[in-house]
Formats: sequence, C-alpha cells, structure tokens
Amino acid sequence: MKRIVLLDVLRGFAIIGTLGTNIWIFAYLGDLNKMFGDPLQPWWASGDRAVQTLMLMLVNGKFLGLLTLLFGAGMELKRQKALREGYVWPGVYIWTCVLLLIDGLLHYTLIMEYDVLMSYAITGVIVSFIINRSRRFIMIVMGLMGVIHLIGVGGITALLALSESGSTFNGMDTITKLYASGTWWEQVLFRLDNFAFFRTESIAIIPLNIFLFLLGSMLMRANLFSDEASGRLRRRKWMKFGLAAGIPLNLLLLVPGGSMDLFVRYISAPVLTLGYLGLIAYMLEKNRFSGLFRRFGEIGKMALSCYIMQNILASAIFYGWGLGLGGTPSSLVILLLWAGSCIIMMLFSHLWLLKFTMGPVEWLWRKLSISPAVKSQSRTEPI
Repeated sequence: MKRIVLLDVLRGFAIIGTLGTNIWIFAYLGDLNKMFGDPLQPWWASGDRAVQTLMLMLVNGKFLGLLTLLFGAGMELKRQKALREGYVWPGVYIWTCVLLLIDGLLHYTLIMEYDVLMSYAITGVIVSFIINRSRRFIMIVMGLMGVIHLIGVGGITALLALSESGSTFNGMDTITKLYASGTWWEQVLFRLDNFAFFRTESIAIIPLNIFLFLLGSMLMRANLFSDEASGRLRRRKWMKFGLAAGIPLNLLLLVPGGSMDLFVRYISAPVLTLGYLGLIAYMLEKNRFSGLFRRFGEIGKMALSCYIMQNILASAIFYGWGLGLGGTPSSLVILLLWAGSCIIMMLFSHLWLLKFTMGPVEWLWRKLSISPAVKSQSRTEPI
C-alpha cells in the first residue's frame, strides 16, 4: 500500500513539537515548577518567562495530542490491512504492543522518566479490541472516555484553583540535584526506585489516549487523510473548528497561579491539535515550504528513531553527566538548543534515508515484530 505523505509529515511535526515541550523539562532538570505555572514567577514577571509561556502555549500538549491521534490512525490502517489479507484482528498487533511496552520501559529507565510509549502500548491493546466493533459502539466508548477524562481533569483543576499553592510540585529539589550532578547510572536507579510516581501520568491519561486513538481511527475511515477533494474539505472544517475553539481555550494558560495549566495541557490542547492538523495539511496542499515539509516527512518516516534520539540529545546537553547546561538557562538559549536539535534530526533522517529505507529502530522493530507464534503471518510495520 502506498504511503500517505500527509501522515509522515504530521508525524514529523508531532515528534519535533513533542520535543518543544519536553526540552523545558530537560533544561530545568526535571523541575516541573519551572515549566508549569509557578505562583512565585507569573508569566508577566519577565520577558524570559513570557517567551517560555508563549512557546508552551503553542506546543504543550498539542503535538502530543497529534502523536496520539496518529497512533490511532496507524492502527486503523493495520486493521484494514489485516482484513484485506485475511488475518485475524487484533492477532499480531498485540505482539507489536508488547514490543512497544518493552521499548517504552527501556526508554523510561535509560533516558526519560516521562516517556509516553508505555501508555500507548497499554492503550493500543485496549483499543485494538474496540475498533473492530460497530461505529455506534465506538462512539459510545469515545463518549464514556471523554466524560471520564473531563471529570478527572476538571476535578483536579477545581482543587488547584481552591488551593493556595496552585500547581506547585513538591520534592523537585531532589530531582534537580540528581540531574545536575548525579551520574547516568544514579539517574537510572532513581527512575526505577520511583517507578510508581513517574508512571502516574501514563495511567491517568489512558482515557484521553483511548479517545484520541479512536478519533484517529474514525478520521482515517472518513478518508480525512486522503488527497481527495472530500478529505481536503473535511480537514478544512476540522481546522476551522480546532483553531476557533482551541485558541481561546489555550489562552487559559495565562491565568495566574498555574491553576489552569493541567486543564490546558489535557483538554484545551487536544482541541487545538485538530486545528494544527488541518493547518499543516493545508500548507502541504498549497506546497508552502516544500523543502522543509520534506524534512518533516523524513522525520515522520523515522518517528520512533527520532523520538528516542531527541531525548538522548536533550539528556546529553542538559544533564550533569553530559554538557551540564541545565538548571536556569534563558528561554532564548532553550529555544536555540531546541532548534539545533531539530536541525540535527532533519540532517540525520535525510542522510540515513538516502542509504536505507527505514530508520534504525524501525528496522530492528521489523525484525522483532513477528512473534514465534505468528511467523506464518506477514510482517507488521512500526506503529
């Protein structure tokens, strides 16, 4: 089946946009109080803080939402392929989720404590049994997951608004000291010792993940990612809705004290994600920045390799065992380092794909993606 160029480009944007959020965590050595609304330092306190707030308003949660939605679209493609070729669904897809869980566990342990792959693996298993059901059943599940997510985030937001400390996180000093001066192995042991704490978010976002996976699947069925006129029309409708509703909702990030930060990341951001999807697709249709979009498409073809690579780069730049630039760098320095990391990934992807058809992690994934029990079935591609 011919690759869908738009999906590759969107994946590329999702990977780089996710780094645009995570790089602040690396830069501040894991201190979430520096990234979210610090009551002691509101966004208007300085130009540096204002730049950071603007950047997070543009990226925080939006591209993670896009990546999540694209996982669902990718799953739908695999389901359709399985049906065409006569394989039982979910079948081998469960094995790919097991591989993703292992990959996520290694990534969490060795590189980054806020890895999302483990959550995607669990979500993938759940959703794989849902998307083969009727449209009505899928819509009911989406509605139920949406309500659970809204109640959960809304309740936490209300508590934060009533709390004098806002969204302040405790115990961040221990983490920042470790990442500033601890060895890489000490950081690995710290993640393992605090596994339950750091995996809380991965469990809490599963209802949202299920909703977005299923939405991605439904959009794929509706041919929203196709190059046909109907697909373009649907994308423009979603773009208008996403931008019109998402921009005002994301302005809630400016509310003092950080009480709305989680609401923006987990509710407002996914709405704006739909606007971003339509906007990126529109620029691709109009052939705007064609060279740059090809680079994004190459990153998208190597999405898993680049996702791991960008977090290794950020760790080496900011943590004490590397260059040790973390702590309190200016927002401008962080943005320049993010841009530099993006350029490195673009060059790496471009040069690699000149010689190979897929990224290194994608190649390994393909080699491992056939379990002993399903060797008679055709190979699956990375999610």
